[in-house]
Amino acid sequence: MTLETEVEALRKVPLFHGIDETKLRLLAFISDRTEYPSGERLCSQGEEGDCAFIILHGAADVLVNTPEGEKKVAQVSENSIVGEIAILCDVPRTATLVAANNMDVLTVSKDDFLKLLKEFPDISLEVMRTLALRLERTTRDLADARRGAAGD
Repeated sequence: MTLETEVEALRKVPLFHGIDETKLRLLAFISDRTEYPSGERLCSQGEEGDCAFIILHGAADVLVNTPEGEKKVAQVSENSIVGEIAILCDVPRTATLVAANNMDVLTVSKDDFLKLLKEFPDISLEVMRTLALRLERTTRDLADARRGAAGD
């Protein structure tokens, strides 16, 4: 995959809508492209978050540890960024990511991601928007689950 192809792929990531091409080129340049075969772990819940993942192709299952073992709670697919919570909040990974099929991923290191956010506030605003939407969805899902449990 060329730098141009990576820039085109980054343009499709909602988080980077409205970000000019120069900044997308910089992001593509500072990222590492990695291929993950189906079944391979990208990261594990509880480990230190040292990078974020931008999915260019494929999908990953999001697993969380439960008393009954790992449970799939979501799937993320191309044009998604994941793993940024551990970077931004300086907390351990909140979930495990496992390739659901063959994947192409751009990996952005914690230091480079944070530098990018500091240098380009418009990217920071998009990150906040994305995280706020995820929080709203999680809160809604939790409320629905509690209503369901109360009705049992």
